Amino acid sequence: MKLAVIGSGNLGQSIAKGLITTNAVTTLYLTRRHVEALSEFEGYKGVTTTNDNVLAVKHSDILIFAVQPSHLEAILKEVAPYLTEKHVLISTITGYTISRIEAIVGENQFIIRAMPNTAIAVGKSMTCLCSNEQGAKRIKVAEAIFKRLGHTLTIPEAQMQAATVVCASGIAFWMRLIRATTQAAIQLGFDAEEAQELAMYTSEGAASLLINNGHHPEEEIDRVTTPKGCTIEGLNEMEHKGLSSSLIQGMVASFNKINNIKKEQI
Repeated sequence: MKLAVIGSGNLGQSIAKGLITTNAVTTLYLTRRHVEALSEFEGYKGVTTTNDNVLAVKHSDILIFAVQPSHLEAILKEVAPYLTEKHVLISTITGYTISRIEAIVGENQFIIRAMPNTAIAVGKSMTCLCSNEQGAKRIKVAEAIFKRLGHTLTIPEAQMQAATVVCASGIAFWMRLIRATTQAAIQLGFDAEEAQELAMYTSEGAASLLINNGHHPEEEIDRVTTPKGCTIEGLNEMEHKGLSSSLIQGMVASFNKINNIKKEQI
C-alpha cells in the first residue's frame, strides 16, 4: 500500500504511527509545512517526510487529507492536476462535504470521508466512513486502514454530523463522566490517583462487556442490580437528578451547534 498523509498534524501523525506499527504500508509520505516537526519519523523504512504535497501525491495511491478546513480547498487545487484514476482520496476534515471536494477534483475520483476520534492515537478510534458513488468501490480500502486504528462503521453522509457529536465530541463527554466518577471516588475515601484508576478501568470494563457480549446495556445493568440494593439506589438517584436527560440534551445541543457552524460556513 502506497499512502500519503497530507497535513501531518496531531491527527495525521496518529494515523501515521498506527500504520507504521501495524506494517500497513509499503511507502508512506508525510507532508507538513514545517517538516522539522516530523523528525521523529525519520529513519523508518519506507517513510518520507516532505513539505511537497505534489511529490507525495505522485508517489502514492491512497491520500489521507488531515489539514485544517480552511486549507483544504487550496491543497486540493494544488494536487488536482496530478490525480489519476488510481488515487483514493480520504478526507478527515469535519464538515467538508463530498460535493465540495468533487467540485474541485471531479466526480470520477474515489472520494471517501472519514471521521475518526482522538482515541486513534491508541488504536481505539471509532471511525465513521462515507463516500461518493465512485468511492463506494474503494470503501473496503478505507475500512482496512482505519480498522488497524480501531473500529469502523460506514454510514450515509447525511449522518456524518451526528456521528461527529456521538464519536468525536463523545470522547469529551465520556471523559467528563470518568472525571465525575473520579471525584466521587475521592469523596468516598480514595486518593486522586487511585480514584482515577478505578474510574478508568471500570469504564473500560463496561464498554468491553458490551463489545464482547453484544448485549444491550440494560442486560448488564440487570446483572449488577439486586432488589433494594445499593446499585439500583444509586442509579435511581442519578436518574432523578437527570443523568440520562442531561447527556441526551447535551448531545442534541452539540448537534445543533455543529449545524449552525455549517450554515455560517456556507
